[in-house]
Amino acid sequence: MSLESVRAFFAANAPDIHVIITEESSATVPLAAAAHGVAPEQIAKTICVRAGETTALVVMSGTSRLDNRKFRDRFGAKPRMLGGDEVVAITGHPVGGVCPFGLPSPMPIYCDISLQKFPEVVPAAGAVNAAVRISPDRMADLTAATWVDVGQDPVSDGSVA
Repeated sequence: MSLESVRAFFAANAPDIHVIITEESSATVPLAAAAHGVAPEQIAKTICVRAGETTALVVMSGTSRLDNRKFRDRFGAKPRMLGGDEVVAITGHPVGGVCPFGLPSPMPIYCDISLQKFPEVVPAAGAVNAAVRISPDRMADLTAATWVDVGQDPVSDGSVA
């Protein structure tokens, strides 16, 4: 049903975007990057958090982490990650397939600026083996997301890629 709600969302709002189904799982950032032939940074992971009484989705680069201080400064509360059952109940999507598309009811959606350095990102699409390719700005427009700076880039190990 979750995959179908995402397909219905795109059929109604962006019929040019097609859901990509892979044989292998893309439920984690490394698996998704391998399945779609992109760098892990280009995977747009969606996390479900609660800040005070508000539950929201934050979409950010696959290698970024939520920065508690930035989040608290922006939202006035410390973020609390929700458990898997809560995430499914709120988004209708399984963990590993959570995305800002095809939600059962409106909720605040935020896109972290870590996504803006890519012309195209790959967020999940409602199943552990489903995704879409989309520009960050179009994703934000389609989901009425607000751009925020709440991410923390990974610490460099000093190596050169």
